[in-house]
Amino acid sequence: MSTIRLYRENVYLKEACGRILTKEAVKKGTLITLDRSLFFPEGGGQSCDRGTIAGFNVLDVQEKDDAVYHLVDCPAEKLPEAGSDQEVTQVLNWDHRFDNMQRHLGEHIISGIFAREYGGVNRGFHMGEDYMTIDISLEGDSDYDKVTWDMCRHVELLANQVIWSAAPVQTFRFETRAEAEAMHLRKALAFDEDISIVCVGDLNAPGGPDDCVACCGTHPATAAEVGMIKIYKCETNKGMFRIYLEAGRRAFLKYQDQYDVLDELGTKLSAGTHDLLKKYQAQQDKNNEARQQLGILRRRVILSEADRIRQAIEDDKLAARSEGRTPKNLSFDYEVLTVDDLLNLAKELFNAIPKVLFLVHRPSHTVLLCSGGKPDCGKLVKENASIYGGKGGGGATAARAIFAKDEYVDTFIDLIDKHLR
Repeated sequence: MSTIRLYRENVYLKEACGRILTKEAVKKGTLITLDRSLFFPEGGGQSCDRGTIAGFNVLDVQEKDDAVYHLVDCPAEKLPEAGSDQEVTQVLNWDHRFDNMQRHLGEHIISGIFAREYGGVNRGFHMGEDYMTIDISLEGDSDYDKVTWDMCRHVELLANQVIWSAAPVQTFRFETRAEAEAMHLRKALAFDEDISIVCVGDLNAPGGPDDCVACCGTHPATAAEVGMIKIYKCETNKGMFRIYLEAGRRAFLKYQDQYDVLDELGTKLSAGTHDLLKKYQAQQDKNNEARQQLGILRRRVILSEADRIRQAIEDDKLAARSEGRTPKNLSFDYEVLTVDDLLNLAKELFNAIPKVLFLVHRPSHTVLLCSGGKPDCGKLVKENASIYGGKGGGGATAARAIFAKDEYVDTFIDLIDKHLR
């Protein structure tokens, strides 16, 4: 049982008919093989084709031996019987196919130029939903030990020149390794028979074509159909260099999005492309200066507030002695200072707190409990905050309790105050 792969004969064919050879009901639908298939199966770093068969969505396409298996989103009884003469119509999702063609050929061109210019060997290729990656190993030229951004820019320019030249793309099929190895291959073959070699550019060029490598994927007839290639990033990865890139329509749409952001940023900063970075840096410098000034002011406020609370604690101690009572657990409310500010305030007060000090951040309904370690603030929060639907935690000297409503804050403080008397 074998499948004639129509995409090998004409990569631009969008609709065809075929007979069902086998049919099997599976969990997600029906698995069928056809005598003739439009659909490229997943492989070589490329996702499978999408589309419909007999009007039903094709969910997945895989190959095994000489057959192509299609997972169709329908019950088995909705399709003709296997082995019958009744044909089903196959319709390709062309946008998805062409997207794959553009991206896959873009990878070929980039890999070929890395090999030619720097001896870079493609050791891994992935076509993800958000970007493509190529893992380049610099094992072919001892003059280079790393891929720099300048090298990426150089490769990117040469790759787009291949596109602008409308370099032809040809696929050659060979039955044996010996026949295929007569080609100017970028990479050693990994199998011995039924070999497809994809070549980009002039086969008779002095240094060989722009790329020539074994590949089973689908590609356009000329490099011009890729449209554009853009490299976005290069980083080290497992002793190699991972190149992030896009090609075709995806590269163009990403460029549009990035340009729109750049243009809006320029408008906000009253800058053009030529001075945008300078204006941005000037704005960052102002922001840094403002943050430093704000930090100084915050610190002064915290220290001043710490002095005020210490004085309040001392005043209460004096009153307690004269009235014959124990010191109160004082509470202070804040609207402007943040919870982090209150934590810093607490650090200034640990040695001055008789029992527990409550610092309340009203906007977030947060109570910060502070003590010298006895009583244990974290234990108080753990045992009591949940009574009012609160949550939180902390250590012996500082813990926080957060509530859904402001009314629970005062009730919680009153509970703890009574508990400690």
